Amino acid sequence: MAILCVLSIPVFAADEAKAPAAGQRVALFDGKTLDGWDIIKCEAVVEDGSILIKAGNGVVQTKKKYSDFIIEFEWKALKVDKWDSGVYFRYESIPENKPWPNRYQANLRKGDEGNVGGLKNAKGQGLFKNGEWNSFKMTVRGTTAEMEMNGKPSWKADGLEGPKEGFICLQAEVPGGGQCLFRNIYITELK
Repeated sequence: MAILCVLSIPVFAADEAKAPAAGQRVALFDGKTLDGWDIIKCEAVVEDGSILIKAGNGVVQTKKKYSDFIIEFEWKALKVDKWDSGVYFRYESIPENKPWPNRYQANLRKGDEGNVGGLKNAKGQGLFKNGEWNSFKMTVRGTTAEMEMNGKPSWKADGLEGPKEGFICLQAEVPGGGQCLFRNIYITELK
C-alpha cells in the first residue's frame, strides 16, 4: 500500500511583494550594506552593523522621497569633545555649490543635539548622552514635527514650509566634527 504525501508549498504572486503599507515600520538600513542610499560628496561605509560616516562634507541620502513619516535611529559621535552631523528631511535637492540641503536639519552638533533651525520651538532639552549611543525619534506630519531623544519627549513644533515630500539624509561633516556612526534606522510612513 502506497501512502501519498502532499506538501503544501505557498506560492506568492509577484504583486504581493509591494511597498510596505502606511503605518508599517521598516528598516532603512539593513546593517550590512548601503543599499537604498546614495553617497554624495562624502565617504561612508558599513562597519559592525553601523553606517560610519568616514570622511568629507556631504550626505548619505535615501533613494526614496518621503512626506509624512516617523524616523527612528541611534547615533554616536566617535569624538567625545567635538561632533557635528545631522539628519536633513523633506528636501528636493542639494544645491550644486553646497554640500548639504538648505533645510530642514535635525542637528547633531555639540550643544544643538535635536534642534531644528528655522522651526520655532524646535529646541532640544538636554537629553543627549555624551560618548554613548543616543536614540532619536522624529515625527513629521503636515506642517508639524516632534522629537523624542533617548525615549523622552524633547519638543513639538509647527511651521514646516516648502516641499510636502523629500529625501532624508545623514549629514557628513567630518572635518568640522569628526566621524559619526548611525544604526537601527527605521521609518514608518504615515498617511
